[in-house]
Amino acid sequence: MKSIINKPIITLFSLLLIINISSCNAVKNANNKQKGAVIGATGGAILGAIIGNNVGKGGNGELGAVIGGVVGGGAGVLIGAKMDKQAQKIEEEIPGAVVERVDDGIVITFDENSGVYFDTAKYNINAASQETLNKLTGIFREYPDTNILVVGHTDSVGSNENNMKLSKNRAYAVTNYLTGKGLSSGRFTTNWFGESQPIHDNTSASGRAKNRRVNVAILPNDKMINDAKTQSGGN
Repeated sequence: MKSIINKPIITLFSLLLIINISSCNAVKNANNKQKGAVIGATGGAILGAIIGNNVGKGGNGELGAVIGGVVGGGAGVLIGAKMDKQAQKIEEEIPGAVVERVDDGIVITFDENSGVYFDTAKYNINAASQETLNKLTGIFREYPDTNILVVGHTDSVGSNENNMKLSKNRAYAVTNYLTGKGLSSGRFTTNWFGESQPIHDNTSASGRAKNRRVNVAILPNDKMINDAKTQSGGN
């Protein structure tokens, strides 16, 4: 059955979703499984494109990796339930991390509050970071049917060229640590943005510390999607 949607409804629903994405965490946004079914019934590709053009410009490019690819209908309900549980588990195990449920994905921001952080011009995985990443490794083992995007960032100290290299090293330091714990390298994609996507003011020491970060985006893989479609009787 085809749904007929007029432009005012699309615009209103899109704005509501944008507001939700900018303020949610896994606990507040625990009904993403229902949202998956609703979006699927009302044209997820259209809404995803609208949201994708408006979110992520303020410094969190990882949102672009998880927006717009929603699996709708019954399969979306099943996928949403699994991703909700995983997001809640991350919040419980790593309380300092910022965990956002966006469409079918999860975006995690690691900085000094979460225990995964980097000193100025450094990219080594220190003891505190190892402890946090070990917890994350356990969760990734518990939920194996996902793909993982690791993205490195820096503050504005130093040249653009050096910061791009530094953000790459930070991202790969995290990726290599996780795969070194036995997680399949095929699940991982690694990216970096240098100093181009700050989320805090680089004029203060505390702001720069928060910008020296790694983000992780988690997405359902083909197996999870296909299994959900089979279980729901979808195509």
